[in-house]
Amino acid sequence: MMQLRDIIADAAVLRVTGSTDITVTGLQFDSRKVMPGNLFFAVGGTSSDGHDFIEMAVKKGASAIVCERIPDSPENDVCYIQVEKSSMALGIMASAFHGNPSGKLKLVGVTGTNGKTTIVTLLHMLFFDLGYGTGLISTIVNKINLTEIPASHTTPDPLQLNELLANMANEGCEYCFMEVSSHAVDQQRIAGLTFRGGIFTNLTHDHLDYHKTFDAYLQAKKAFFDNLPAEAFALANKDDRNGKVMIQSTRALKFMFSLQSMADFRCKILENEFQGLHLNIDGREAWFKLIGSFNASNLLAVYATAMLLGQDKTKVVTILSSMEPVDGRFNYIRSSNQVTAIVDYAHTPDALKNVLETINTIRGHNEQLITVVGAGGNRDAAKRPVMAGIACNLSNRVILTSDNPRNEEPGTILADMLKGVEMHQSKKVLVIENRLEAIKTACALAKSGDIILVAGKGHETYQEIKGVRHHFDDREVVREIFANDNIVNP
Repeated sequence: MMQLRDIIADAAVLRVTGSTDITVTGLQFDSRKVMPGNLFFAVGGTSSDGHDFIEMAVKKGASAIVCERIPDSPENDVCYIQVEKSSMALGIMASAFHGNPSGKLKLVGVTGTNGKTTIVTLLHMLFFDLGYGTGLISTIVNKINLTEIPASHTTPDPLQLNELLANMANEGCEYCFMEVSSHAVDQQRIAGLTFRGGIFTNLTHDHLDYHKTFDAYLQAKKAFFDNLPAEAFALANKDDRNGKVMIQSTRALKFMFSLQSMADFRCKILENEFQGLHLNIDGREAWFKLIGSFNASNLLAVYATAMLLGQDKTKVVTILSSMEPVDGRFNYIRSSNQVTAIVDYAHTPDALKNVLETINTIRGHNEQLITVVGAGGNRDAAKRPVMAGIACNLSNRVILTSDNPRNEEPGTILADMLKGVEMHQSKKVLVIENRLEAIKTACALAKSGDIILVAGKGHETYQEIKGVRHHFDDREVVREIFANDNIVNP
């Protein structure tokens, strides 16, 4: 509990009606969850407006309301706080309610289209192994040291986020590494947080169903860096054409990393094989268990971050060289018949292209590459034909299948993907809506030495169909098929 006047102290308040000398029992932006004494935030959403639920919140016992428009007939015993943007006030006040937990940690955010999960996960593992209390906020899972907390969004809402950060601080965490999605920036989910640093990975086609234009998507990412404090660091990937743009207006200290040109932090790929990467990072050579040039970039970003946080170079490289790939990111499975399956989360055109190019760089000329790929429903439809075209250009055989159709018809999604298949490539393409059957077919087509890429779902252990999540794990399915030698051709 906390006094209302203290909760609103750092927010840009336009007007107050009623007394702020009241005790607030909790914060809510969902009127259905309001309890007596709560502070309710009327936040505009994509499908509803919280202002329409102020009356309900008051009836359920809310003692104060944060809103952009004070009702024409406000309740006399309720305090109304008018702000310009309720979503931003929610973040700032949630931080105040929990005692500004991000200020008690060294909080580092990672944003970009691809690589966020790998980088924050490796950073969490690295700093924990270096002996620090460390928190993780990622697409896959949230962690306080080694204790796992299920993740529902790439970046949680401000109430969950600040409660999680407060728990990390209370458990003695010194660092927290978190994914920062473009949605989170645009929806002010990170408002009120104090960041020690920010990392930019890359920017490619994604989330245009939400942002509408690529420039709006870029500006959402850039806003994260624009708002970093002067004492923070901003680390950007120089190999991405948007790297310099991303940090050009930040007040933070600017640094860049690169595989291809001069930068503050450099890395050279000496060998790239299915067994791992042999890299020269900042003058130090080592073998790493991660695979592909995109992972060389991810490792370099992790190394650079550790250096900017004052860690020992030799210790960092030694620990990183022993780390396993992140769940669902280029996971490598081999059958007794010497068929190789790679399961990867690649669900954007650029991510799929990176994974396929990596496989083609490593594989021999006599092995065929079979790609199983779909696209999610109720998401950016423009990338569907692009992904199918990339799969056809870089694979010997392609099986288009269902991903998470959500509330769309799988057939509609597949029809969109087929628009990206050129006439001369159509003979190499099969359409199998059922994902299990698609993976089984790929395994049946594969001969000894061949490579199967199962793309799109990676770490996910479910398939969402008509609003229902059914258990489905690509890695589990592949292992079960490979356990049956009769299915895989000799």
